[in-house]
Amino acid sequence: VHFNNCECILSGIMSVNGKKVLHMDRNPYYGGESSSITPLEELYKRFGISDSPPESMGRGRDWNVDLIPKFLMANGKNLSQLVKMLLYTEVTRYLDFKVVEGSFVYKGGKIYKVPSTETEALASNLMGMFEKRRFRKFLVFVANFDENDPKTFEGVDPKLTTMGDVYKKFDLGQDVVDFTGHALALYRTDDYLEQPCLETINRIKLYSESLARYGKSPYLYPLYGLGELPQGFARLSAIYGGTYMLNKPVDEIVMEGGHVVGVKSEGEVARCKQLICDPSYIPDRVHKVGQVIRVICVLSHPIKNTNDANSCQIIIPQNQVNRKSDIYVCMISYAHNVAAQGKYIAIASTTVETSDPEAEIEPALELLEPIDQKFVAISDMYELTDDGTESQIFASRSYDATTHFETTCNDIKDIYKRMTGSDFDFENMKRKQNDVFGEDEQ
Repeated sequence: VHFNNCECILSGIMSVNGKKVLHMDRNPYYGGESSSITPLEELYKRFGISDSPPESMGRGRDWNVDLIPKFLMANGKNLSQLVKMLLYTEVTRYLDFKVVEGSFVYKGGKIYKVPSTETEALASNLMGMFEKRRFRKFLVFVANFDENDPKTFEGVDPKLTTMGDVYKKFDLGQDVVDFTGHALALYRTDDYLEQPCLETINRIKLYSESLARYGKSPYLYPLYGLGELPQGFARLSAIYGGTYMLNKPVDEIVMEGGHVVGVKSEGEVARCKQLICDPSYIPDRVHKVGQVIRVICVLSHPIKNTNDANSCQIIIPQNQVNRKSDIYVCMISYAHNVAAQGKYIAIASTTVETSDPEAEIEPALELLEPIDQKFVAISDMYELTDDGTESQIFASRSYDATTHFETTCNDIKDIYKRMTGSDFDFENMKRKQNDVFGEDEQ
């Protein structure tokens, strides 16, 4: 039995793996808290705004607004496996991805394009001339680095040298460290500086390789919004015999001897050996780990200083605004069939650190002015209090403030491993799909 969006992906994977899957959702739509809302009137209603959308917003049905937007890393080892898996099935021949037009980073109140190639580094206004040379050397080092070839290490031990020491070795200043760690390696805090450098080097390589593949940014976003992804996985699950029930309330999770045996709904019990759910279904088995504020903003213009991009990401590193965690902005538009002609949707998000979350997100909102309409949501973040081995209940983590899917994918792989005892193996999955679709179908 499954629920939600992360869970939609897992139900597809488990069905391909030969598990008998029942997917229940108490909502009348796919994707739970990370669903896409259409028409625009529904979004106004959901956020308790009594006015109707003004005529200037165009037709309500032209809008399809993600409550929790995430970009997909084009070459991401985690997500590209999942996207590949969708593409390996007939169900998503209609899924169409567009490249996000730019990735920007905030410094001293302004935004700059994130430089991630030698050419861009040399042209960037983010750094002075000498800093550019040092950063270029660092990028060459990262590009050539091969963990299996000590000749490429240049005196760095991938398992012992910390990333902070690698930055010192190349004499990189604080601003460069900020955008490298937060806009290239996509860390949310600075804890990584004390960790061995291998993972960070691999993350920067991944960003650069994804960028090299698509040019404008390393990110992709599906036409008609992220709501298309869980629907794709739902179809995948159905092909392998999975059953879907929307609008199905969950009255009780039935336990025997400390482990789950079923889910009670409307007087009937669906029996199961394992349960995957989001934290909202099991409040007594999760603890709160924080909050995220997200502000959905409708604009009639592209964001200033982004070269009129139809889509982009902006990362505001925590040090730039005296915070412990980054602020993110992702912007999509009518070009993705998610808004009326000439309209843009920007979503600012960050981890809450004070008792005034709206003041915390202000640096991002300033970049978006003028804003036609704001929708503010503050969500609690939960984690499971145990790993599910005994209860066989596996809860996903609440969605964090990041604007990319990498953390969600790590969660999916983690749940898969706890459920099956083995690592997620894409090649094996591909073989199983070949058995069903035949090689030629693909």
